[in-house]
Amino acid sequence: MDTIIDLIGAAVIAGLFMLGIANINIYSSQMQFKSNSDLQLLQNAKTIADILGNDLGKVGYGYNNTAIITAMPNKIKFYSDIDSNGVVDTLTYLLSDSTVVSNTENPSDKILYRVVNSDTSKGPSLGITDLRFTYKNILGNVTSTLDSIKYIKAEIWVQSPSKVYEGQEYKYLFTYWELTINPRNI
Repeated sequence: MDTIIDLIGAAVIAGLFMLGIANINIYSSQMQFKSNSDLQLLQNAKTIADILGNDLGKVGYGYNNTAIITAMPNKIKFYSDIDSNGVVDTLTYLLSDSTVVSNTENPSDKILYRVVNSDTSKGPSLGITDLRFTYKNILGNVTSTLDSIKYIKAEIWVQSPSKVYEGQEYKYLFTYWELTINPRNI
């Protein structure tokens, strides 16, 4: 009888031990996925910021008049010889609405459109959910007068394409990136 009780006790202890190991493996997998998602999120935000920073730094390049055509909080349009071929191009940045992106589970992500002349290049979403432009004059004050714009501030909100387990719930990771550009040619 003592042997049966010992065997049952050992089986219960072994079962608890196996459950503990399984729980650690699940937790480890979730943390690895969250860490990878965090890294991907930051890489996506940096990629978007690099693209915007490069192009906004060229506002007015090769153009001798008021280079900014449209200066709205969610859209910018300007003249620039963006590809340095001696021909002045028109470049526009704007966001799609969230219904355009259907290949991710995040309902909020959008596509950043980069329109050169009339050629629309739309890339992957990269998780961008919002983009806001603020325009400032030489003194750093917000302005809407096109010929007095000297600084362009871009604020970028990016979310993960899928939910990640964090705390006691699944949610989308997010990050915010801000950059202020002083184009040399305006």
